[in-house]
Amino acid sequence: MAPAMHAIDVDEHLGNELERSLQFTDHTGKAVTLGDFFDGKRPVLLTMNYFRCPVLCNVQLNELTESLRQFDWTAGDENFRIVTVSIDPRETTELAGTKRANHLQALGRGDAVDWAFLTGDALNIRLLAAQLGIQYAYDPEQDQYAHPAVIVFASPEGKIARYIYGLSYASNDLKFSLIEASEGRVGTTLDRFILSCFHYDATLGRYGPFAFGLMRVAGALTVLLIGTALLIYWRRERRIGA
Repeated sequence: MAPAMHAIDVDEHLGNELERSLQFTDHTGKAVTLGDFFDGKRPVLLTMNYFRCPVLCNVQLNELTESLRQFDWTAGDENFRIVTVSIDPRETTELAGTKRANHLQALGRGDAVDWAFLTGDALNIRLLAAQLGIQYAYDPEQDQYAHPAVIVFASPEGKIARYIYGLSYASNDLKFSLIEASEGRVGTTLDRFILSCFHYDATLGRYGPFAFGLMRVAGALTVLLIGTALLIYWRRERRIGA
């Protein structure tokens, strides 16, 4: 294996603001900038893959699609958007469009899903990867790219908020990351309450139960049960008194 293969990693840049002027081409052939996908209202789920990848990208994007299929939000609604950027500057708009169509078909929510598949030149791809802290390398012998399996969540203004690692993604991890990235601007009150019971475990790259949060829930349930019991008792006493 080439020495560069050993450098594949992610150096998290939490809180950094992405350069909005980076230039790409979307799956329709339209010239776009990264800033076009940050509307100040919705967080963005961002991945860096390449579309002809024979193994890792297929697994990662297929698993992401499956998680999104079970998700109660759809990219393009008021909650979030998705952007997938190819790390291979040789890839074409046609390939991006075909890849997108395949994943939208598997998702089963129509063609209006706001999931952009972008291609670009080597400079803009490298600049974006550097800002995200994603390291990758090209292996000319295999004509393949080695890269980490990671999803990045950015705020509606383009600040990096969370990284989720691995080849499979729990729907709750996606939702919690989007709520955090939006600073509570998306999701219901119940979603945000549930999030308070979980914290991000950096060693696992996903969310786990938070003891204090669970104690809060237990306390709230206890108060609710006591209040219900008192209400029943009070109503019974009123009927007896009458």
